[in-house]
Amino acid sequence: MLSRFQFDSSGRAFRFVLGLLLLAVLLPTAALLYFINLAVVNQRNMTQQQLSEAYYGQLRLMAERMDSYWDEFGKTLDASETDVSPALAFERLVRSGMADAVIVLNADGSAAYPSFAAAPRPDPTIGQPRWIEARHFEDSGHAAEAAKQFAAIAEGERDRTLAAIAWRSSIRCLAASGQKQAAMRAIEQHFSAGALANATDLDGRVVAADELLFYVQLDGPGEPRFLQSLHTMLQDYSRPIPAAQRVYLMDEVRAMVPEHDDLHKFPTYSAERTAERLISEGRAVPGDASLRYTGMYDIYKFTSPSRRRIALMRGPTITRVMGRFFVSVPSRGMSLTLSDAAPNGQWVAASLARMPGWRLNVMPPEAGALAGRRIASYSWIGFLILATVATLAGFCAQVLRKQMKIAHLKTDLVAAVSHELKTPLASMKLLVDSLLRGEQFDPVRTRQYLQLVARENARLSRLIDNFLTFSRMERNRGRFDCVHVAPAAVVRDALEAIGDRFAVEVEITPDLPPVYADPDALVTVLLNLLENAYKYTSDDRHIQLKVTRHAGRVMFAVKDNGIGIADRDQKRIFRRFFQVDRQLARQTGGVGLGLSIVEFIVKAHGGTVGVSSRPGAGSKFTVSLPAVDTSAQTAAGTAA
Repeated sequence: MLSRFQFDSSGRAFRFVLGLLLLAVLLPTAALLYFINLAVVNQRNMTQQQLSEAYYGQLRLMAERMDSYWDEFGKTLDASETDVSPALAFERLVRSGMADAVIVLNADGSAAYPSFAAAPRPDPTIGQPRWIEARHFEDSGHAAEAAKQFAAIAEGERDRTLAAIAWRSSIRCLAASGQKQAAMRAIEQHFSAGALANATDLDGRVVAADELLFYVQLDGPGEPRFLQSLHTMLQDYSRPIPAAQRVYLMDEVRAMVPEHDDLHKFPTYSAERTAERLISEGRAVPGDASLRYTGMYDIYKFTSPSRRRIALMRGPTITRVMGRFFVSVPSRGMSLTLSDAAPNGQWVAASLARMPGWRLNVMPPEAGALAGRRIASYSWIGFLILATVATLAGFCAQVLRKQMKIAHLKTDLVAAVSHELKTPLASMKLLVDSLLRGEQFDPVRTRQYLQLVARENARLSRLIDNFLTFSRMERNRGRFDCVHVAPAAVVRDALEAIGDRFAVEVEITPDLPPVYADPDALVTVLLNLLENAYKYTSDDRHIQLKVTRHAGRVMFAVKDNGIGIADRDQKRIFRRFFQVDRQLARQTGGVGLGLSIVEFIVKAHGGTVGVSSRPGAGSKFTVSLPAVDTSAQTAAGTAA
C-alpha cells in the first residue's frame, strides 16, 4: 500500500513539474512568435507604402494604355465584316486571333451566330398522294419500291428543298434495302455538286452536308475523298450551315480519324463549342464595353460599343495580349504581372477601367529582396531562440525523466524486498512455532521441520544474494573472486543448492576445460536459470542442464518444456523488474531480477547469454563462457 501511494505521489509530482516546464516553454515561444509576426507585417506594410509612392504614377500610365487598347479593340469589333453574314463574320474574327470565340448578335440582342436552330417550317408534302404512297411503302418494309417512288418525286420536283428531301429519302431507302452502292452513287450525283449542294431541309439543315457524312459512313475509311469534301464544307462559313449542324458534323468527323490526322483539326471548333455553351447557359447577354467574367471557368467576354459583337477570351489569351505593353515599357528590373486576383506581398496594384476585377501589379526586385532579407533575419533569430529553448527544455525533461525512473526503481525494489523477504521468514516462523507448541520433540517430525527451515533459509540466502548482486549492478561494482573452476563442480554445487525440490536431467561432456570465473557467481547464474525453468513449467515438467564445449568456449544450456516466451518479449526479459507473466510471477514469487543478474554476471566474466523459445514449446537459455587453454598451461609448466 505504501509503495502504491509513493508511486502515485511521484507520478503526480512528475506530471506537475512537466506541466510547469511546458508552460515555461510555450509562453515565451508564443510571445516570440507574436512579435516576429508583428515585425514581419510592419516590414511588409512599410515596403508597400514606399513602393506605392515610387511606382504608382508609372503604373497608372501603363493602366491607361491598356484601357486605350480595349477602346480600340471594341471599335475594331464593330468595324469588322459588317457586310457579310454572321457566320462568316464569326469565322473571320476567330481566325484573326482577336478572340478565342465570338458571338454575333442581331439588332434585338439575340444570337445571330452561333444560334439555336430555327423553328421547322410546315411540311407541304403531308397531304400529297405521291408522298403518302412512297412513305407507305417505306413504313411497310418495301424499301426498294419506296426508293423508286421517292426518286420519281425528286425528278419531277422543282422546289430545291422538296427535291433534296425526296432524294434524301430515296437514298435512305436504298441503303435500307441493301443497295449501298446505288445509295452512294445517288449521293455523289445529286449532293457533291450542283443545284442541291446548298439546299436545306425544313429544319434549316444543309442536306448535302448530312448526305456526305452518310456517304462516308457507308463507304468506311477506305475512300477519303468525300471525307475531305465534308471537312472542306464544314470550314466554308459562306455555306448556310447552322451552328448546331456544323458542330455535330465536326464531332462525327473527329471521331472517324485519329488526332494526329489533319482531318481531325478544325480551327474554329473550340470557338464554336465555347460560344455554343455560353449561349445554351443563357450567358450571351451583351454588357458594357469592358472585359467581364462570364461565370464560366476562365472565360471573359467583351461587348463591342454597338452591342452587336461579344468577344470571348480566356485568361492566358488576355495575359498574352496585354504582355505587349510590358515589352514596350522599360522595366529597369521591375516585375510586372497582370492577374484577376489580389496581389500578395510587396506588390503595388492599379485597377483597370476596361478590365473590372483585374489588376496590374508591379514590384521591383531590389525592394522585395530588401524586405525578404529583413524578414529572413527575423525568422532566423526567432528560430535560433526557439531551438535553444526547445533544446534546454528537452534536456531538463530528460534529467527529470531519469530522476523519476530512478525513484520508481527504488520504490519497486523496496516493495520487492519487503514481499520476498517476508515470505521465507513467515514460513520459518510458522515451522518454529509448530515445533515449540509440542510438549515433546519427535525426532522424525523435528528433522522434517528443520529441513524445511533450512530450505527456506537457503531461499532467503539466495534472495539476499540476488539483492546484493543487484546493488552491485546499480553501483557498477562487479568485483568477483575468479579462479580456475571445473564446469562439473559448478553444476554439482547448483544441484546441491536445489536439493530434492525438483528433478533436473544433467548431461556433461567429459574432459571439459575449466573456466576462469567466480564459482559462487556461476552457481547463482545456474540457480536463477533452473529456478525460472521450475517456476514457468507445469506439473509434467522436464528440465535439462547440458554442459558442452564449442569453439573454445564452455556452453551451459538450461532447457524446459514450460510456457515459452513470445518473440517480442525475448529482447526485454533481461531488463530489471521485467516479467513476462506478472500474474504467474506473483503466484510463484520473484521480482524480475533473476535474468538481469544472470546477464550482469555472465558479461562480467566475458561471456554471453542467449534465449531460444516459442510460446507453448518451452525455452532454452544458453550461457557461453571462454574456456581456459589447458594445453598452453601444460606447455608452460613443462618448459619451467
